[in-house]
Amino acid sequence: MFNSPFMSLPGITPQEFSYLQAATTGFNEQQLHGFLMIYGGRRRNPDDMLLYCILGFFVPGLPRFLLNQVGMGVLYFFTYGLCGIGTIIDLVNHKSLAAEYNQRMVFESLQMVKMGSIQQ
Repeated sequence: MFNSPFMSLPGITPQEFSYLQAATTGFNEQQLHGFLMIYGGRRRNPDDMLLYCILGFFVPGLPRFLLNQVGMGVLYFFTYGLCGIGTIIDLVNHKSLAAEYNQRMVFESLQMVKMGSIQQ
């Protein structure tokens, strides 16, 4: 676990680590490197999500926009975070928001790596 390339990702949780290991089973070195390059640039660190949720009190909808949830971001923006209640809920659930987003990014990154290996 300690010499895994996934440990270079900041703020990685044990659940995310095991999910990444299962998702990249059977990858060669080049595919794994490509996956890490794509996924590392797209993933959200749960600690950073906490900061974004706090900033959501000053810029309503910011965390939702950063998670590619544009509809919810617009709703939060015009209702000032659903009168602050939605922003507080996001603040409490910042780890699960990041985990759900990161799982979607794992899937998208895997698709990009698999498409790249087919073209070669």
